[in-house]
Amino acid sequence: MNIFDRKINFDALLKFSHITPSTQQHLKKAGLLSALGSLILMIWLMATPHSHETEQKRLGLLAGFAFLTGVGLGPALEFCIAVNPSILPTAFMGTAMIFTCFTLSALYARRRSYLFLGGILMSALSLLLLSSLGNVFFGSIWLFQANLYVGLVVMCGFVLFDTQLIIEKAEHGDQDYIWHCIDLFLDFITVFRKLMMILAMNEKDKKKEKK
Repeated sequence: MNIFDRKINFDALLKFSHITPSTQQHLKKAGLLSALGSLILMIWLMATPHSHETEQKRLGLLAGFAFLTGVGLGPALEFCIAVNPSILPTAFMGTAMIFTCFTLSALYARRRSYLFLGGILMSALSLLLLSSLGNVFFGSIWLFQANLYVGLVVMCGFVLFDTQLIIEKAEHGDQDYIWHCIDLFLDFITVFRKLMMILAMNEKDKKKEKK
């Protein structure tokens, strides 16, 4: 069997039977453009120094980045709504609980106790990225699901790490709260995306079993 003739692959996540092919292509292009736009805004924000004079400009860049990041979630949201609309509030509540619990753990833990996770988390993230790129060619549903679950665990670790890192930066005089918002916002969005996809995949499996 050809490795591309699998029942489920990455392209399937962006195909929705109730949407016309032209609309599907539009959603894909919108997702790519919004991802590119949010990357440009993030780099622009990073390159703009934090000061009282640039505060309003940087807040505008933060708002634009958040908006385009939300637009980029569109295809994944469409997929989950097509499977079961209740996935979205469930995923949001689950993400809020995960984020709150791990943030409180980082706040109440001994200072710098989770900073050692930085190297481990970055290595794990690199491996996940490489496996995701490799899976574009193999189309393995098992590898895709493993990436989702392992990625969720890794991002929970980043919530711990980033929270304590922000505390340490603030203790040493770094008051760039706008960039700190970017760090935590990216953690929240990534946890939400992965949890949403996990719930959607599980829901699809349940529907298949009932048939």
